Amino acid sequence: MAKTLVLAEKPSVGREIGRVLGCRRGGDGFLEGDRYVVTWALGHLVELAAPEVYDKAWEKWDMLTLPMLPEHMKTVVIKETTRQYKAVANLMKRGDIADLVIATDSGREGELVARWIMEKAGWKKPAKRLWISSQTDKAIREGFQNLRPARDYDNLFYSARARSEADWLVGLNVTRALTCRFNAQLSAGRVQTPTLALIVDREEEIRHFIPKEYYTVSVKSNGFNATWRDRSGQARISDKARAEALAERLSGKTGVLTEVRKTYKQTPPPAAYDLTELQRDANRKYAYSAKETLSIMQSLYEIHKVLTYPRTDSRYISDDVVGTLPERLRSVMVDEYKPLAAEIMRNRPLQTRFLVNNAKVTDHHAIIPTEEAPDLFRLSGPERNIYDLVVRRFLAVLLPPFEYEETRLTLTVDGETFTAKGKIVRNQGWKAAYSRFSLEEDEEDGEEREQSLPQLRQGDRVPIVSARANVGHTAPPKRYTEATLLTAMEHPQAQVKDREQSKILEETGGLGTPATRADIIEKLFSAFYIERRGKELVPTSKGVQVVGLAPADLRSAGLTAKWEKRLGDIAQGREREQDFVGEMRKYAARLVGEVKQSDATYKHDNVSREKCPDCGKFLLNVQGKRGKMLVCPDRECGYRRSVTQTTNARCPNCHKKMELRGEGENQMFACVCGYREKLSDFKKKRENGSAGKRDVQKFLQNQQEEKGPSAMAEQLKKWMEQQGK
Repeated sequence: MAKTLVLAEKPSVGREIGRVLGCRRGGDGFLEGDRYVVTWALGHLVELAAPEVYDKAWEKWDMLTLPMLPEHMKTVVIKETTRQYKAVANLMKRGDIADLVIATDSGREGELVARWIMEKAGWKKPAKRLWISSQTDKAIREGFQNLRPARDYDNLFYSARARSEADWLVGLNVTRALTCRFNAQLSAGRVQTPTLALIVDREEEIRHFIPKEYYTVSVKSNGFNATWRDRSGQARISDKARAEALAERLSGKTGVLTEVRKTYKQTPPPAAYDLTELQRDANRKYAYSAKETLSIMQSLYEIHKVLTYPRTDSRYISDDVVGTLPERLRSVMVDEYKPLAAEIMRNRPLQTRFLVNNAKVTDHHAIIPTEEAPDLFRLSGPERNIYDLVVRRFLAVLLPPFEYEETRLTLTVDGETFTAKGKIVRNQGWKAAYSRFSLEEDEEDGEEREQSLPQLRQGDRVPIVSARANVGHTAPPKRYTEATLLTAMEHPQAQVKDREQSKILEETGGLGTPATRADIIEKLFSAFYIERRGKELVPTSKGVQVVGLAPADLRSAGLTAKWEKRLGDIAQGREREQDFVGEMRKYAARLVGEVKQSDATYKHDNVSREKCPDCGKFLLNVQGKRGKMLVCPDRECGYRRSVTQTTNARCPNCHKKMELRGEGENQMFACVCGYREKLSDFKKKRENGSAGKRDVQKFLQNQQEEKGPSAMAEQLKKWMEQQGK
C-alpha cells in the first residue's frame, strides 16, 4: 500500500503530527502508520557550501582571494546532522512512498528547510504543503484536509534561497575582508551592521549631549495645580530671573477660570500581539531578551499547544478565524481569566472590530490562544508569564474602548495663562483585562500631569495660594533596551533620509523579520559588539570601531529596505531570483573593494595584564551577555575563559543576585555585600532543602556563553587553523 511521507521541521513537531495521524511504529528518525510516515529535520539539515568547496584557494583567508563569487551556489549536508539527513533521504527513496507533505514551519525559512532537503535527496514525486498556524490536534487534522500543491509556494522558496545566497555573498566576503584587513575577528551583515549602528549612533548622541537648564512656573489654588503657558502653548522659560519674577508677581493674586472644557474620549484596545510587540512587552515587564521570549513562545506553541504560531508580523486575524473565537474563549476560562472571558461570551455577538482585518493579515494571523485549554500547573514561570500577556491582550481586544471624560482648565492670572487637566473614568472597557498591572509607559510630560480636579465652572474666581519657579534640565536621548531596540528595528525609517527608502522600510517591516530580530541581537552580544548595563544596551569599543570600519552602504537601514522589497517581489512572482542574486555578486565585489582601499586602523583597547596560557599573548577583557570573560585576541588560538557569571542565586544576607567566580572545584559565589560561599557548599544546601527551590537550576541554566552564528564561527575557525600552518 502506497504511503505519504510527512516532513516536519523538528522532532517534537513530527511526533505530535505522527500521533494525530496514527503513526505508532517507531523507526530510526521517523514514525510510521498505515497511511503516513512522519519524519523530521533538526532545523536545517542542508546549508550553502563553505567557500573551500568551490575552490581550494578560498580555504585560505587572504585578501588576494577576495571577492569570492561562485557562478552557481552549492548546498551540502550539515556534518553534525548527517545521520538524520540520511534517514530522511532513505525514506524519500522508499518504493512505497508515493508523495510528500511539507510540514515544516509555515514561513519563508521553513520553506527553505524542506526544499533544500528535497533537492539534495533528489525528490521527484508529487508534493503538497501543510500550512497551519497552531499545533493543536484540530488544526493539524483540518490542515491535512486542506493541503495545497507545493508548487503554490515555489516563489516563497525562491525568495528564501535568494535571501540566503545574498547573505552568503555579502556577509562572508565583507567579514573576510574586514578580518584580514584589520587583523581582528570582525564581522558585518546587511541587518547586523545597521542594527549595531543604531546603538552606536545613540551612544554618540548621549556622549555629545549638553544639558540645558530651563524653568517652569506653577501656581497652586484650592484643590488643583496649574502650569504657565506662553501664547504658543510652551511651558519652558530659559531665563531664570524672568521665571522667578513671574512667580513672585502672581503669588497671592486671584485668578479667573476663563475656560472649563469637558471632552468625552475613547481609547480603543491595543491590537493583538505579533512577535515583535510581544518581545517588547516581555522585555519591559519581565526583562526577558527577545531570544528568550521567542524560545518560550515556541514551547507554548509546539509543546503545550496553547498559543498560535509565534513568528508572525500580523496583529490581526482574518474572517475565517472568527468562527473559532468562542472555542478559544472557552479554552481560557481558567484561573483569573475565567470571569472576564465568561462576561465576553455572555455579551455576544463578539465585538471583533479591533481584531479582524483581512488586509493586514500576512502569512499568519496574530498570536492568540488556541482552542486547547491550558494546564497552568505544567507551565514554567516564564511560560506562565508569556501566556498571561497573550491571554490578557486577547481578552482586551475583544472588549469595548476605554471611555473617560477629560477636563481641561484655562486659568488667567494677571494676564498670564495657566492650564490644568484631569480625567474621570466612565467605562473601564478593555482596561479591565489589565486590572492588576499595566504595560503602558508614562507619556506625560514633566510640566503638566493629570490630577483629580474639584467641581469648577467657567468664570469662577480662585485664589492663588502659592506660585513657584521650578528648575529642570533637558535630558539626553535614552539608551536602547531590547524592547526599544526591537521598536527601532521594526521602524528604522527615522534613520533613513531618503523618502523612498523610508517608505519601503515602513512597508516591508524594517530591519530583519520578527523571526530573525532576536538572533541578530544575540549575535551582537556573542561578537562582543554590545554589552548590557541593567536593561540598557551599550556598544563596546569593538562595536563602535566595526561600525566605522564597515562600508558606509552596509551601515544604512536603507540597504535592507531595498533587499526586503525585492525579496517580497520574488515571493509574489514580480521579480526573478536570478536578477537579484546577480546584482548581489556585483555589490559584494564593490564592498570588498571599499574595505581593501580603507586606510583606517583597528585598536584593541581592552587588553588585560594576563597572558593566554596557550599562545602567550595578553588576553582581552570582554563583557559577555552573562558575565565577564577573558578572550585571546589571536584568532589562531581562540582561547576564552569565563571570569564571572551573573546568576539568579540570591545572597542570604542582602538578597541581591550573586556572581559565580572561578572554575571547576574553585567556583565560588560572591556578593557585593561581601558574602562568599563555595558552589559545592551551595549545592549541598540545595540537596538538604535549605536553598531556594530552584536556585541551583536557575544560576546554572544557560550560563555557558552563546557562540556566534555557526557558519561564520566555522569559517573563522578554519581561518585560524590555516593561519597557524
